[in-house]
Amino acid sequence: MIALIVVLVIIVVIALALVASYNRFVSQRNAVQNAWSDIDTELKRRYDLIPNLVSTVQGYAAHERGVFEEVAQARSVGLQAQGPAAASAAEGPFQMALGHLFAVAENYPELKANQNFLQLQATLADTEDRIQAARQIYNSNVQQFNTRIQAFPSNVIANMFHFQAAAFFQIDAAQRAVVAEAPKVDFSAITNATYGQAPGAAPAASPAPGTPPAPPTSGA
Repeated sequence: MIALIVVLVIIVVIALALVASYNRFVSQRNAVQNAWSDIDTELKRRYDLIPNLVSTVQGYAAHERGVFEEVAQARSVGLQAQGPAAASAAEGPFQMALGHLFAVAENYPELKANQNFLQLQATLADTEDRIQAARQIYNSNVQQFNTRIQAFPSNVIANMFHFQAAAFFQIDAAQRAVVAEAPKVDFSAITNATYGQAPGAAPAASPAPGTPPAPPTSGA
């Protein structure tokens, strides 16, 4: 009788452990999917900015047709990408095309001073920051989820219920090397130009607490 009770207790403990492990897999899978949804939203937001950005540059450099076509093609591929793997593959060519577009803009001082162009670039920079923050969260969730799929004993549950490893969102090594050679845009300079601070200028120093104001100068 005691032996039977012990066996039943062991079975119940194992069953509870299996249920807990399964539920944790479901929770982690949902976290991965939600994190990817955040990235997907920001990617679409970024791609929506590109037509206006290209149109603004075209107003000053209409002859740079090859660059505009490259950007349009990269954007089209990015919009059609479904899921992290396809989006990762589209990211390298898009970043390189965008770098070429900014390189064109560097040759036109009037364009660089155009407020609409500066605002579009500032919005793009903000969107890129959001994408990078969301990417870190997503990849962290993927790392934890995939580790449990590979580790024992949780891999037993993963195999039983067909949990599949998730793909990271990142540019592969080959594309990263190519993108590194593409022209870059200095977003700090964009921010300075947009908000009125001269590039490289240090902000005015605040007076030390308790320092009396300088006396007004009297006229001669």
